[in-house]
Amino acid sequence: MADVGSEANTMMVSDKRLPVTSGVHQVSVISLSGPLDADHCVPLMRSLRKGRSNRTERQGQPLILDMAGVPLISASACRTLQRAIERDHAPLLVIAAPPRVRRALDHHEITGMRQYRTLAEALTALSAPGDMLTTDRIPPAPEPEEPEVLHEQMLDLQAKARTSGMIGVAQGILLTRYGLSKPSAALDLLKETSQHFNVPLRVLASAVITAPPPRHADQWFFGRTTRTAPPVAGFLRAHRVKPSQRRQVLIATISKAVTVTGADAAELHLKDAAQDDVLVLEQHQGLDAAYRDQSALVAGPPAVCARVQQRLEPVTVPDVATDAALSTHPVGRALLEAGTRAVHGLPLITPDGHCTGTLTVHRSQPGTWLSGSQQQTLGVLAVEVASWSSWYRRTIIVDALEHLHQHRTHRPATR
Repeated sequence: MADVGSEANTMMVSDKRLPVTSGVHQVSVISLSGPLDADHCVPLMRSLRKGRSNRTERQGQPLILDMAGVPLISASACRTLQRAIERDHAPLLVIAAPPRVRRALDHHEITGMRQYRTLAEALTALSAPGDMLTTDRIPPAPEPEEPEVLHEQMLDLQAKARTSGMIGVAQGILLTRYGLSKPSAALDLLKETSQHFNVPLRVLASAVITAPPPRHADQWFFGRTTRTAPPVAGFLRAHRVKPSQRRQVLIATISKAVTVTGADAAELHLKDAAQDDVLVLEQHQGLDAAYRDQSALVAGPPAVCARVQQRLEPVTVPDVATDAALSTHPVGRALLEAGTRAVHGLPLITPDGHCTGTLTVHRSQPGTWLSGSQQQTLGVLAVEVASWSSWYRRTIIVDALEHLHQHRTHRPATR
C-alpha cells in the first residue's frame, strides 16, 4: 500500500493480482481511497502504468480500478483516466464507485471505460465472450434506484417547477395579445418557436415577458432590416461551434474554463430580466445535484456569483470553509458537501459595460491557485462570452420573437 498526496488529502493505492479464466489469465486490481483531484493526476497515471506493467501482455489487457474509497473525482482526473485508456489501447473497469463519482464518470463519457457495482460483476464480464477488450464506447451499467438517485430526481422536479411560473406568464400574454381560445394554444405557439430556433422554452418565455409589445401587425420589430454579425470568439472557433447553437456555446465555455484553469468544476450563470436580473445556472461541469439546486437561481450574496455580479469584478474565495458568510449559508454548505474548497468567479461584461452573467470555477483544494496568465486567459473568455450573449439576445432571440408574431398573425386564431 502506497500513500500519495498531502497528509490532509491522501490518496491510498494498493495493487493486487487475481486469476481470471476464459481469455484473461491475470488481471490487476488497483484499489484507491481518498479524493482524486488535480494534484493527484500524476500519481494516478503512475499507478495505472504500474498496474498494466505487472502483466506479461500489457497492450489490450483490461485493468480493474476499485474506487469504493474515493469520495470525489475531478474533471482533470477523469481526463487522466481517458488518457491512460488511449495510451494502452485497453479498457478500464471501475467497480464500487460511490454515486457522486459514478455521475462524474458518466458526465465525462470516458471512452473504453465500464462501471460495475462489484468485483464479481467485473470478473464475470471479463470471463464472458464478446468485445469487452475493445476500446469502443461501452455504456455504463444501470444504477439501482438508491436514495441519493431519488433525491436527485426530486431536485430535478423542483428545477422544472421554478420555470413553470414564467412560462405560464408568457402564455397569458400571448393568450390575450392574439385572442387565443385556450392556454394550450399559447403553449403550442411557444413550443413551436422554441424548437424552430433551438431556443430553450424558458429563455423564449422570458423574452416574451420582457420585450416591448409588437409595433406592427405584421412585424414585431418594425423597420428592422439588418441582422448583426456574430462576434469573433476564439473559443468558438476552437470548438467548431456556431454562435447560434446556444447549448453548445455554453458547453464550450465551461470546457474552456476548466481546461484553462485546471479547475475541478465550473458553472455559468446568465442574468434573466424577467426575474429581476437573478442569475440563472445555465451550464456546469462537475457539480452535484444538491449544489445545482442551491445555485439554480441566485438573487444575491453570499454566493460567489452574486458577489461578482454585485461588484462587477473578479472575486476569489480561497477557502469556503473559512469564509464566515459563505460557510454558514446553504449554498456554502452545498459547496463543501460537493467537495469544493476554493472558488474564483468573474463577471461577463460586454465592451459597452453591460454585465450579462458570471463564470465561476471550483477547486477541491483550498488556496488561490490561478496564475496571472490563467486569470488573463479566463478574462478574455469572459469578454467573448459576454459579447456572444449580447449578440444572441439581440439577434437570435429577436428572430424567434419575430417568427412567433408573424406565425401567429398569418394564420387563423383557434376558436
